[in-house]
Amino acid sequence: MSIEINNESGIPVDEAALQRLAIYALDQLHVHPDAELAIVCVDEAAMEQLHVQWMDEPGPTDVLSFPMDELRPGTEDQQTPAGLLGDIVLCPQVAIGQAETAGHSTLDELLLLTTHGLLHLLGFDHAEPDDEKVMFGIQRDILLGFHIAERTK
Repeated sequence: MSIEINNESGIPVDEAALQRLAIYALDQLHVHPDAELAIVCVDEAAMEQLHVQWMDEPGPTDVLSFPMDELRPGTEDQQTPAGLLGDIVLCPQVAIGQAETAGHSTLDELLLLTTHGLLHLLGFDHAEPDDEKVMFGIQRDILLGFHIAERTK
């Protein structure tokens, strides 16, 4: 698994934890081990620019996903083909505020956002209630499994 993490946000981020989560999630979703993923952390100004450019929405957001090869989750019997998953862009400054509101750590928020972004790269969406239920269920299962795996190390 090739996972490149680049922190341009000016906020310290536990890049190793994000990488461990991405590896765990991609394994759970049966993504080929030669798939490539980039995670970039940016400041609010850069995120706002991307948000306006790609979503036509004002202000910074927490996470954006830019899929490349439109890979989909595999199965136990059949992994996805190797390819470029795409880019996940995170804004730690936005994550800090959301973590405070949710009552958990900034790292937990960044792990959630990374999982959310990864699911978008793999074709999941939450525009419709049924799709949201599926996506958020998978997101929850990945995060719970990851936290259990981290505690048993």
